[in-house]
Amino acid sequence: MSEKTVHQPRRRYLQGDETEDPVLSAINIVDVFLVVIAVLVIIISQNPLNPFSNEDVTVIKNPGKENMEILMKEGQELKHYKSTGEIGEGEGMRAGVAYRLADGTMIYVPEGENKP
Repeated sequence: MSEKTVHQPRRRYLQGDETEDPVLSAINIVDVFLVVIAVLVIIISQNPLNPFSNEDVTVIKNPGKENMEILMKEGQELKHYKSTGEIGEGEGMRAGVAYRLADGTMIYVPEGENKP
């Protein structure tokens, strides 16, 4: 046999175009998801009601309206108060009188407890 008749197998898979490789598109999708996760972590860390912070925060939604809500975060505890739209409801009795003096101090005088 002559040297011209011996054929080397062609390696076409190594000469292919890189834009047609499906693994590269999967890597691009993973990169997109990593960016989305990073953005979500930043948004959560900047939220005032962040569950990972130890700050005390009070958030008032729709202040002064009938559907007002108050969210209070004290440490890891979250309290939610919802307005009923009614003012001055409840049971109780007058306990005393408060006076503001000229220097700005407040004095509370209980009622019915004046014993000589």
